[in-house]
Amino acid sequence: MATRRERRNMYPGWVCIVLVAGCGGPKLKRPTRPLILAVSGDTQGWIVPCGCASHQSGGLLRRGTLLAQLGPDVDVIYVDVGGAPDGIAPYDQLKFEAILKGELISGLDAHNIGTGEARLGADYLRALKARLKVPLVSCNVRDEAGKFVGDPFRIAGGSGWRIGLIGVLSDRKQIAGVVIDSALDSILAAIGAAAGQYDSLVVLAYMPEDELVQLAENLPEVDVIVGGPTNQSLVPRRAGPVLLASATNKGKFMVLLHGSSSESGACWDGKVVELTDAFADDSRQKDNLNDFRALLAQRNFTPAQTSFTATIPAPLPDDVRVAGTESCVGCHVEDARIWRASKHARAWRSLMQTGAEVDPYCQQCHTTGYGLPGGFRSVRVPARRVAVGCESCHGPSRAHAEHPEHPTAWRGQAKHQCRRCHDHENSPRFEFDAYWDQIRHGASPAGPTTAGKRVNEPERSRS
Repeated sequence: MATRRERRNMYPGWVCIVLVAGCGGPKLKRPTRPLILAVSGDTQGWIVPCGCASHQSGGLLRRGTLLAQLGPDVDVIYVDVGGAPDGIAPYDQLKFEAILKGELISGLDAHNIGTGEARLGADYLRALKARLKVPLVSCNVRDEAGKFVGDPFRIAGGSGWRIGLIGVLSDRKQIAGVVIDSALDSILAAIGAAAGQYDSLVVLAYMPEDELVQLAENLPEVDVIVGGPTNQSLVPRRAGPVLLASATNKGKFMVLLHGSSSESGACWDGKVVELTDAFADDSRQKDNLNDFRALLAQRNFTPAQTSFTATIPAPLPDDVRVAGTESCVGCHVEDARIWRASKHARAWRSLMQTGAEVDPYCQQCHTTGYGLPGGFRSVRVPARRVAVGCESCHGPSRAHAEHPEHPTAWRGQAKHQCRRCHDHENSPRFEFDAYWDQIRHGASPAGPTTAGKRVNEPERSRS
């Protein structure tokens, strides 16, 4: 393999632009207006903040507003580094398509194939690319026959700008159904194929920070490397001659890189912007969200069609089944009174106020027994098990309802039970003792067991 210095001299049509604050390098004669390269990434299905906590960041509605505010006096290139899906189930696919539609509404120029995208499979991605006209890019993700799943590179720009866009996925990944080639070798091959077609080169790299840094150190041919996922978004900084940045964490941040030309050469600076509630909701993106929810209502996904199903180690005892809160209130009169006065009892109503009751992501924490035998299955099932009822904490309790001498399945007053839903994302201020005081009930804080042996409590996955 050629050295970095040798490779840098291989492409005489390439213009070297160091992307840092200030001006320098060769004069750019073509551009007549400033350029903004807007980068999103690592959305993880976060089409909109769930709304369970105040001041949540992210969402396509705010992203659309930011992008709309960038014009019209500058050229805007909008790209995504990948990581938009949060699973491979039918529900996750539909949400991914809604995210892509939102990106296209905002003028998407390239969407890199990240880990979440690759897990959906080559055939699905290729069909989606054709159906939605999505500009998928990847120079190192192939199907098992050796064919590229996305375009190895794309050229974007306006008013004289020619920006080469190359997508790459960490080659440390092993994903069934696709082949992931060497990231470095694949980028070099794409650079060779695109030689003479661009003035500046951007790599969208879905990989962690250590790999991003290593890639930057070995690719002086490249002007910008923008990645994710990283532990937190990386403010644009130099790694040798390369500008390095990342947008991560459920699409809560965007990277904006500003470029302009001057007498002394190209001037660039960059920053990370958090999509807080200071950004209003974009009307076109809101329409897209409503379309997505209309499709959710039509499809009426069950827990088995999502990535959120709760699991209990099999085989299940026959009597481990959700009975419903109505089976509890006759005997536990005072406990029922406390429950009716709590936010748990109004959890489903709060979803209906926003139209989110059709979304399984929200259903899993606003219903009783989601994915469990006898628990919530869908909005259209008669025994819907809506609201956060007794068995959300005490577990499937049909055996107890039919035979009161049998204790409930789980210990109700358990911190990890609460934190399945009251996690850092959706309930950042959760403090067990303070929250328990609001719903304190029951004669004994110690939870019983089922038939003398406690049933393992389920894990609920959001991914």
